[in-house]
Amino acid sequence: MWFYINYLTCFLHLLLIVRVQSISRRWAPASTSSNPILISHRQIKTYKQNKTTVKTSVVVPILVTPSLSISQRLIAGGSSRGLAQMLLYPIDALRTLAQTRDGRTLADVGAKALVRGCATTSSFAIFIGSIQFAIFGATRDLCGPVVAAGLGAAGSCLVSVPQEVIKQRLITGVYSNFGNAVTTIYKTEGVKGFYSAWRPTVARNIPFVVCTFTVMDMLKHWRLESKSRKSNLCNIGENSSNEQKLSLTITENLIIGISSSLIGATLTHPTDVIKTRMMTQAASKAIPYSSTLDCMQTIWSSEGPKAFYSGFLQRSAYMGPLWSIQFALNGKFTDIMKKNNT
Repeated sequence: MWFYINYLTCFLHLLLIVRVQSISRRWAPASTSSNPILISHRQIKTYKQNKTTVKTSVVVPILVTPSLSISQRLIAGGSSRGLAQMLLYPIDALRTLAQTRDGRTLADVGAKALVRGCATTSSFAIFIGSIQFAIFGATRDLCGPVVAAGLGAAGSCLVSVPQEVIKQRLITGVYSNFGNAVTTIYKTEGVKGFYSAWRPTVARNIPFVVCTFTVMDMLKHWRLESKSRKSNLCNIGENSSNEQKLSLTITENLIIGISSSLIGATLTHPTDVIKTRMMTQAASKAIPYSSTLDCMQTIWSSEGPKAFYSGFLQRSAYMGPLWSIQFALNGKFTDIMKKNNT
């Protein structure tokens, strides 16, 4: 039953984002891959004046997108995600504790929980970012940002679900270290143990990534369009450079990342709470949830609807900087690679 509710939720979120994207098309240019650049191209135009053929040189702005190879997208996306998650790991640990069933605090698990498993679980983020950005970049022009973001999110769940299981159980003190977590989960639960609560995780990740990437895509190209209008490339003089590039600054990427991720976090936070409860219930003395649906019903009846937004401030403090740093670093890395390609 809950399986279908999950995907109905994803479908409704997709409809919302499709509507947003259809509105944004009037602002966005036709080619909208990561960090397009605007170059001034000189053209020769011919016209007749008083029966005399006159040739004139004009500068025309053209929006182009230098291509990146799959390996370059993997490197840029993976390194940006891994660095961002490692920097913000303690904030994510506080978010996990705030969402636990028994309301655990640092006093219960110790200050070391803020960094327990930081390096090992953050290494998973390299693969998550690689998959997300590579799939999005490779399919963006083929099927649009909404579908491309959904594909990236679905693909990254193969890595992100085991990462979340191990990370959250380390933070809540279920296991003492990464090696102990992996071996114990495998011996007691098998491979399926690494994918516990995969349904609410997928129900959270796909709408969140679709929303975040689509809003990011819209804001990025709206800003580029605004900068292109202000640049007045058509008025470049004869002595001006034949190529003028416009790209987003690190500050602009940071602002866009924060804005887009906060919108996605607000929409998907209830499923994040359910996911955390299911993954960390081994740390609680309460009666275990029998299913995801049972978890949702128990939270609603015993704690009320406000519980579905427990830890929202901590998650916002984590997701905003995480995605802003990730987008900023990815934009910087891809710009460097594009310059090397040209």
